Amino acid sequence: MPAPTTPTTAVTTPVLIVGGGPVGLTLSVLLSAHGVDHLLVEARPDTSRHPKARGISARSMEVLRRCGLEEPVRRAGLPASQVHFYRGRSLVDPHYVRTGLAPGAPDGEEATPSPGLICSQDVLEPILRRRAERAGPGRIRFGTRLLSFARGADDQGVRAVLRNVVTGEESLVHAGWLVGCDGVASTVRAGAGIALSGPTGLGHYLSIRFEAPLGPVVADRASASYFLTEPGRGGFMAVDNDRRWIYQYPVTADALGADDTDLTDPLYLAELVRTAAGIPDLAVTVQDTLGWRMDARLADRYRSSRVLLAGDAAHVVPPTGGHGMNTGIGDADNLAWKLAAVVAGQAGSALLDSYEAERRPLARQVIELSTANAGARAGYRIDDELLLTARYRSCAVVPDDDLPAPRPPLDPAGHRPGAGPGDRAPHVWLDGAGAVTSTLDLLGPGFTLVVQGEAPSWRRQAAAAAAAGLPVTVRPLTTARQHEREPGRWLRLCGVPADGAVLVRPDGHLAWRAPRPPADEGTLLAVLRRVLGGDV
Repeated sequence: MPAPTTPTTAVTTPVLIVGGGPVGLTLSVLLSAHGVDHLLVEARPDTSRHPKARGISARSMEVLRRCGLEEPVRRAGLPASQVHFYRGRSLVDPHYVRTGLAPGAPDGEEATPSPGLICSQDVLEPILRRRAERAGPGRIRFGTRLLSFARGADDQGVRAVLRNVVTGEESLVHAGWLVGCDGVASTVRAGAGIALSGPTGLGHYLSIRFEAPLGPVVADRASASYFLTEPGRGGFMAVDNDRRWIYQYPVTADALGADDTDLTDPLYLAELVRTAAGIPDLAVTVQDTLGWRMDARLADRYRSSRVLLAGDAAHVVPPTGGHGMNTGIGDADNLAWKLAAVVAGQAGSALLDSYEAERRPLARQVIELSTANAGARAGYRIDDELLLTARYRSCAVVPDDDLPAPRPPLDPAGHRPGAGPGDRAPHVWLDGAGAVTSTLDLLGPGFTLVVQGEAPSWRRQAAAAAAAGLPVTVRPLTTARQHEREPGRWLRLCGVPADGAVLVRPDGHLAWRAPRPPADEGTLLAVLRRVLGGDV
């Protein structure tokens, strides 16, 4: 390691993101969309070489759609026809079983314009990094490690010391807010004194990244994951379903921690792959390995003063279900607009308390569901639409007067058409407007008021809010060039009549709904101030 130096340069930024994985890079892209200057640092010199997480859920794809990244990610992923799950004694078992995703919406309607897919992390991260660097030139610094940080007196920001891992040069950053997206062993979480709670060691695995000509072998059974029913064999994860693969081999904790076991011998590892595949003469090239432990842990807090946590720094989710990275991307989506509002002076810092209130209960339930999957490995199915069911309850949502009895943040029974305050805005197909094909395309990047037609009364409400410094974009469902494919479906799903309106937050969740234009033209402004945490 280069010798430390005394910091000679200082940078000031509203937000410092530590961690350049999928969550940190998504947060960077979203902050740029909101016009927030920031700095992202990542200790690794480059993006991940290991596939790691692979499943991108429908809700994450909706976030990427909003960022203009859905198509490049979809092109880089596995074809939809291969998003299946294989179970057999080996890859050549003639009695294999192959299943698809869990069933979608009960009414048969498509719940999303952006279904999930398999796109491994080593492919996804470069796409996100390129967009983050284009949106914020000079803001993305790989090969830069956070050494330490201290919070300023009177809650006045964070002072962080960084080191260039190549040159050893140290620099000082003064940040208004520090966001730890730096993974399970988070330096930010440790420095903030936030504990993780929950069980560890639910399983220990060695991920073997290798190349082998398996494409022709699985051509008639191509899947995203290949679960082996032979005890102790683990399973294969497809990277491209041709030559690039991961073999997940279950091991003991002691074996993972030893340097003198066969698990460090490429010849032995290649033989493990051949045995599991059921092909004794398979040509295998082992590229590298990654040992990991299955845990199910949740941070006791998501915020400590000016420090916030997101992704694996906040929650360690068993991979059985494919929700870990996706839960982190949801964190970034929820946090970005709130940080933007605080940095812009539109909201007080109390708005950031709603981040933990909304995301931590959801993560707890995801951990519980994924842990249950780990105990039923032979039978669970991947639920692409689970995260579409997220319902928030916090000060950043204005509930209806007749609020129904609370339910868990997620609905394991599946997506159900309809949306009220706190729910994700529903997808409805739109025709005639070119690139706008879904109601989701009408939303963001700020607050959006969705109305049926021209709605002059609602436009006056929006004008009053804009005059007070809280702009809202009014989006009619029906115009001379645009109409719903199924007329009236949006309002019916949102539960408001034709002259009503729905206020949608920048993250695509309903903040408020009104059955008719209020008599007081300052009502929308009052609602916005309530959602943002008071008059600022």
